[in-house]
Amino acid sequence: MLGFITLIFVPGISQTSHMAAKPNETVWVVAYPVKASKRAQYERFVHEIFWPGAKKLSVAEQKIFKQTRILHPTKADADGYYSYLFIMDPVIKGADYDIASLLTKMYGEPKGKEYFKLFTDAVKPNSYKEYIVTQSKD
Repeated sequence: MLGFITLIFVPGISQTSHMAAKPNETVWVVAYPVKASKRAQYERFVHEIFWPGAKKLSVAEQKIFKQTRILHPTKADADGYYSYLFIMDPVIKGADYDIASLLTKMYGEPKGKEYFKLFTDAVKPNSYKEYIVTQSKD
């Protein structure tokens, strides 16, 4: 079971303009378990590289970030990892949510690969969980 989660607001591509899904729209939740020893690296990647890099994308692609929230764990999971959540609310149909692809668009291929390695080195391999859900009417 996940520990408590803290919502973090990121300057630049602000989450404050976020619009929640309407009833029956799709919401996508992805949980990334991060190694305890790599939390600082992961948070640096998300908040100093990935999110600020969104400013380099098209207006349409920036909307992906405006409609995504990041939640930080306040304690470790039972296995010692820390699960960070990304909530895409609502999902933009046909949009590119692939982290490696977005990094390449932001920073070019060599730098994008270097930054993607910061991400992959921090997360537990092949263990993310995702939930595709729809917004209820209530």
